[in-house]
Amino acid sequence: MESIIVALITGGLSLIGVVFSNMSSNKKMETTLKIQQAVTDTKIENLTTEVREHNNFAKRMPVVEEKIKVINHRIDDLEKKIND
Repeated sequence: MESIIVALITGGLSLIGVVFSNMSSNKKMETTLKIQQAVTDTKIENLTTEVREHNNFAKRMPVVEEKIKVINHRIDDLEKKIND
């Protein structure tokens, strides 16, 4: 009878140890996941900003190219007037 009580106590204490170990491990994992999520969120925000800047640049480039064409035509016209 005594050995059964000892086995139950030992088993109970082992179970408590496993529960506390799992709780501690879960807290560490949650903390790690929160940190990784924060890093990922920051990277996504930075990439979003870069994409917006690039898109803005891509929208402006055709306008700049058109202005350059106009400037080149004006320069050509001025050169013709000077040479004539």
